[in-house]
Parts: sequence; structure tokens; C-alpha cells
Amino acid sequence: MATERPTSANSLSLYELNAHVRGLIETQLDEPVWLRAELSEARENRGHCYVEFIQKADDGNSILARARGQVWANTWALLRPHFERATGQRLSAGMQVLVKVRPTFHEVYGYSLNVVDIDPTYTLGDLARRRQEILRTLEQQGVLHMNQELPLPRLLQRIAVVSAASAAGYQDFCNQLSDNTYGLAFHTQLFPAVMQGDQVEPSVIRALDTIAAQSDHWDCVVIIRGGGAAADLNGFDTLALAENVAQFPLPIITGIGHERDDTVIDLVSHTRVKTPTAAAEFLIQHQLGELHTLNDLAERLTRRATERLLAEQLRFERLAQQLPTLFALRSTREQQRMQLLLQRAQHAAATLLTHQQHRLALAEAKLKAAQPEHILRLGFSITRADGHALTDASQVAAGTTLTTTLLHGTLTSTTLNP
Repeated sequence: MATERPTSANSLSLYELNAHVRGLIETQLDEPVWLRAELSEARENRGHCYVEFIQKADDGNSILARARGQVWANTWALLRPHFERATGQRLSAGMQVLVKVRPTFHEVYGYSLNVVDIDPTYTLGDLARRRQEILRTLEQQGVLHMNQELPLPRLLQRIAVVSAASAAGYQDFCNQLSDNTYGLAFHTQLFPAVMQGDQVEPSVIRALDTIAAQSDHWDCVVIIRGGGAAADLNGFDTLALAENVAQFPLPIITGIGHERDDTVIDLVSHTRVKTPTAAAEFLIQHQLGELHTLNDLAERLTRRATERLLAEQLRFERLAQQLPTLFALRSTREQQRMQLLLQRAQHAAATLLTHQQHRLALAEAKLKAAQPEHILRLGFSITRADGHALTDASQVAAGTTLTTTLLHGTLTSTTLNP
């Protein structure tokens, strides 16, 4: 089959083709259309906002479509404050947006989408969905309420502060603590972090890691911001930062200066207040409560001690009044006791004396019965040789002079041969 060879007469230049495409777009899409897409880029330059829209596949990895767009300065000046007031966020990469666009095609710059309107409620719904996904993930991990369940120390004096050194909120926080009217003492140390933009998550996590390494030195952590735009808070709505805050070993107090909406870390921290000064006031009131408790305990202790001393004094006075009576009673009892003991002793002595007298009488009778006179009276006699009483005749030699004692008188004799 023969084909017609291209010639300059039947071919188009690039400009002619682009112009043709432009004409088709302008005639076929002459009215703006609402577009659902994700932002992969959003940047400002000379008052204009330049964006890139993408659509991802269901697996979330591959990109099905891509188009660049722009919001011209006169439109951006109206859309930006409207969007930020409604969402509390800056237009940034990763957001799901619903925008009204007018497709355009330029012979030199090609295809682009000119944004003429934006619906912030669509983005709000997506932001809320992302927050709920983060909270649901934390709950599934079992860490959602871990920081909130930590006991708040009774003394909150050593405060680790995560903030930007130049932040007005940080200075307000420090001034509020140091100038408290109750004379309460606090020790604070700043652990610097970025409080807005893409570096919020990594810098705050680094600061928390540093504090965790020396957690014994601190009673709690305060994350404060203050002074910045509410639209810069999206850095606090990340899963990684929420996981760090929820599982941190010390109670975390957040005061990032957003009056209307809570960020994710507000929802997982131990205590959430609105502003840095409110965080300082929370610490002051906590310490003031402990001071009142200590003062109350001191007053109660003093009162109890005074009452006890008065009671003891009254008891001693009553005892002093009772002493004469008690002494007299005790003296009477002792006298009665001594009298009873004396009577018992006298009775025992009399009994013992009678017993001893009886024993003496028996001994005397036995002694009398053993006396020589008594023996002699019975008809017995005592023979002595050289003054010694004889009991054996063989002890006496022949010719020995013997003396025999009778009851009445004595006899003298001389022994013969035995």
C-alpha cells in the first residue's frame, strides 16, 4: 500500500501543533472544573504559588497522573488566608485538595492548570482522616494513652523545655515562671528544636532523645511554640512524633499556641494547654497546690502537737493533784502489808520457838538419861585405872590399883594375876 510522503505542505510545525492543542483545550474546556488531587509540591515565588498535582495508584506507590499548576498572585492573595483560616494549615506537599482549575496550554510552557478556587473543607476532612489514622495506629500499638497515664510528680521544679531559642513563647514561658508572685523556684533548660516547617518532626525527636538520655535529671518536659502562624502546625501531626511523645518516660506538657484545634501530640501528651504562658501557669499552680498541701500538713501537725502537749500537761496536773492521795493510799497499803508480814513473822517465830523448845526438852531428857549418876542409880558402877574408865579386863595388869565408883561412895582394890 502506498503512503503519502510527508512534505512541508502537509506537516505541522511544533508551534502550529501546540497552538492547535491550545485551541482544542480552550474550546472544549472553556469552563473551570473541580479537581481532586494530591499536592507533591507547593512553593511561593514573587507572590505566586506554584504547585504540582499527582494522582497515585491504589497501592499508593506508582503515580497515575501528574500536572503542574499555579495560583496567580491576585488570586493567591485571596485564597491563601481563606484556606489557612479554615484549615489551620499552610498549603503543602502531601495534602489532598479539591481545587477549581482552568486547564491551559501554552505554546512554549505547555500544559498547566490555573487554580481559581479551593475548597478547604475537603482538605480538612483529609487532615482529620490522617489524624484519626495516626490515633488509630497508636491505639493498635497500645501506646495511645501511655504518657497520659504517667503519674505527675508532686514536685515539678526541673523542667526540660523543647522550643526555639528565639521564640517569643519561650521567653514568655521563662518570664512567667521566674516572676511568679509566690516565690516558687524552678530550674529550666532549653533543648532547641525547630517549631515550624519540615524540620519540626526530626528536630523535636532529637531534643526528646537527648532529654530521655538524662531523664533522671528532669521532672517533666514542656513543648512550647507560641508566636507563629497556626498554619505552621502540620509538623506536629506526624506518626513518628506522636509515637515519641506517647511513649516518652516523662510527662509531657504541650503549649504550642493553637487556640482552636488540637494537634496529634496535644492528644497524646500528658497535659495540653493552649499557650506557653498557660504552660507556665499550669506548673505554678501545680507547685502552689503542693505548697498549700505542705502548709496545711504543717498547720495540722502543729495543731496536733499543741493539742497533745496540752493534754499531757493536763494529765500531769491531774497526777500532781492525785499524788498526795495516791502516796497516802500507797503508804497505808504498805503499812498494812508490813503489819501483816510482821504478824506472819511473829507467828512463824513463835511456832519455831515452840518446836525448838520441844527439841531441847527431848535432848535434855536424852542427856540426863546418859549421865553417870543415872547409870549408877540403876546399880551400875564405874571402874577406873589411873583415872581412865575400864571397859576390858585384859587392859589391866596384875597389881594395878583400881577405883570403883558406886552411887554412894567408892571402893579401892588391887588386881591379882589375871
